[in-house]
Amino acid sequence: MPQAPDSTLDAAAPDSRTLADRVFTRLQDDIVLGVLKPGVKLGEAELAARYGVSRGPLREAIRRLESRKLLERIPHVGTRVAALKAADLIEIYRVREALEGMAARLAAENMTEDEIAGLWELLDQHAQQPDLQHDTAYYQHAGDLDFHYRIIQGSHNATLIDLLIGEIYHRVRRYRYQLSTTPKRPQKALGEHQRIVEAIEARDGEIAELLMRRHISRAREYWEARQNESVD
Repeated sequence: MPQAPDSTLDAAAPDSRTLADRVFTRLQDDIVLGVLKPGVKLGEAELAARYGVSRGPLREAIRRLESRKLLERIPHVGTRVAALKAADLIEIYRVREALEGMAARLAAENMTEDEIAGLWELLDQHAQQPDLQHDTAYYQHAGDLDFHYRIIQGSHNATLIDLLIGEIYHRVRRYRYQLSTTPKRPQKALGEHQRIVEAIEARDGEIAELLMRRHISRAREYWEARQNESVD
């Protein structure tokens, strides 16, 4: 697991909005990395002490994470880390398989040369991660540091971007990370990413879509197998 930075934030930061952004990022990363487990109840006093912030910025961060469906507020219970049922996760992966396949096809048609060069630079950065080099984990920060996010943006299709970079994107990030820690999976995932970029660079939308669909279907099949194991 990637090493988490110091959990204490600078409470003396002059811009409270900046501080709220920082605690939001830390809290989100801790959810994605599994430091805070699904179903765990979160108390404001405990979180304020954990991250070294006052309750004002913390509450703003919590509200934003609730809007992303990463946290949920239960009446008479409090706030807890949201969880997805296995069947719901599999449904989402089926949607991702179709829509992100389409995004890869459109990216092959619409990405600029600079955007494609940026994809290669991003994958080069990923390849330098010690965890990935040791084939133990493949962690991608949200937004422009995430390969899938870049592909979706590269589709240049506003409707598709709105559908994928919203609730779906943020709800599945932690499950993507869990899959990336499967033995021998990180290096394979990086290789699959590289093949997708090769297809995009060749302007072969059909192959780019096929490779992306296969890439995501492997994750869906993994979660289906996990669900079957739990039933057995």
